[in-house]
Amino acid sequence: MTMGDELPVTSLVLPVLIRPVLTQLEKYDLGASQTLRAALTKAEAAVPGLNYDLVAGIMRRADIPVNMNESLLRLQGTLTETECADLRLNRSEEAFQELNKKSAALKKILSRIPDEITDRKTFLETIKEIASAIKKLLDAVNEVSAYTPGPGKQALEQRKREFVKYSKRFSNTLKEYFKEGQANAVFTAMYQY
Repeated sequence: MTMGDELPVTSLVLPVLIRPVLTQLEKYDLGASQTLRAALTKAEAAVPGLNYDLVAGIMRRADIPVNMNESLLRLQGTLTETECADLRLNRSEEAFQELNKKSAALKKILSRIPDEITDRKTFLETIKEIASAIKKLLDAVNEVSAYTPGPGKQALEQRKREFVKYSKRFSNTLKEYFKEGQANAVFTAMYQY
């Protein structure tokens, strides 16, 4: 993978891996943390995938084999409320806060997949939880729709259709996994969410 590749995993390196590390750095050097955060955010905006390439390059240079899809998926479930605040909706209405909760719940369930995928019985239960969480998230999106006027409502409906499409694709990937056993395909498919 190189800079600008369109896999969703590239866009998660900054919020899921780098920002939490920079938050820890704030305890020791606030100025350095803020400078790095601003620089890496600006660089990522200018060259999407740069942070992915940076981390992957460091791992290759250190000769540390790592599955970035699996690792980022696990890390996504460990983010604190503060660390993922910029990924949340800021509206105070109950419907928006409920959507935030449902989204976080789905991400938490998805983050368990790397640990549970090899235990078929547990994984099947997790798949049921994912299906339920998706339904609850779509219900929350419908509630938010009532607060969204005109063009915003159209954009929301478009995103909802995309989410349903990705959910179906994920379901098909799971079917393939049970036939072929390719766990990385499951990890990659989950980043569509």
